[in-house]
Amino acid sequence: MPAEDDAAPLDQAAQQFMAARPQLFGIAYRVLGSAVEAEDIVQETWLRWQRTDRTDIQEPTAFLTTVTTRLAINLAQSARMRRESYVGPWLPEPVDTRADPQVGAERAEAVDMAVLLLLEKLNPVERAAYVLREAFAYPYKRIADILESSEANTRQLVSRARKHLAAERREPVSSTAHRRLLEAFLSAARTGSLSVLEEVLTQDVVSYSDGGGMRGASRIPVVGLEHVSKYLAAFAPRFWPSTDVRWVEANGRPAVLVVSADGTAKALLCVDVSARGIERIMWVLNPAKLAPYVASLTG
Repeated sequence: MPAEDDAAPLDQAAQQFMAARPQLFGIAYRVLGSAVEAEDIVQETWLRWQRTDRTDIQEPTAFLTTVTTRLAINLAQSARMRRESYVGPWLPEPVDTRADPQVGAERAEAVDMAVLLLLEKLNPVERAAYVLREAFAYPYKRIADILESSEANTRQLVSRARKHLAAERREPVSSTAHRRLLEAFLSAARTGSLSVLEEVLTQDVVSYSDGGGMRGASRIPVVGLEHVSKYLAAFAPRFWPSTDVRWVEANGRPAVLVVSADGTAKALLCVDVSARGIERIMWVLNPAKLAPYVASLTG
């Protein structure tokens, strides 16, 4: 049924937009790795939807998805340059997935922090093609229309993205196994126990600290079992005293929120776990990224 024209009340347009909104946010978030930027894209999509002559639009969700995806790609292209000048490692902005484990998608693909971090290495068009196919199960023909590309090229984009992720990341474990290893890691990290850290970390483990330039956060990734273990042991006496930890969920996985004595969030600790052990440690320390996440927990 065609959408109502601009002379009619905006009620139906608002209903159509709200029905599509979770999916629109899910697409934008996966392409951008930022909940704040994704919300901006969704808001801009709504403004464009209001201004559009909707008389002949037969599929509102398809129209809104196309607008959102193209806006997200454009923003991702400029964000890429900004992130090149970002001080220290850049990590995706975490989201609370308790209410919507898949963040608007048909499948939970590309919402895990580690996957979003790896997707950042792809160009924005490759990223969008992968997200639309793997998380939202869009047909290749439809993705090609959204990206203004050929179906053959779209298949290649998705294939390249899949190969990149397969080469960079091992199969993750279940949430239960994930939490069990994170609990062991947390205990060892708080006490600085080198022997336990060496048991739970992989030989090529990488620790990323996203502080956005804040004092005390490592400005380069720490790589390898020996270096990471020693770094965490040296870090423990300065970081953990007078803190409490809260078990939370971030991007579909168990995570730990580190809170100071006055109740201020200091860090969100996320890990990427395979059958080998902990592959990546991701410390979100940047207050600008922590604040929206913490607000979502209480909201």
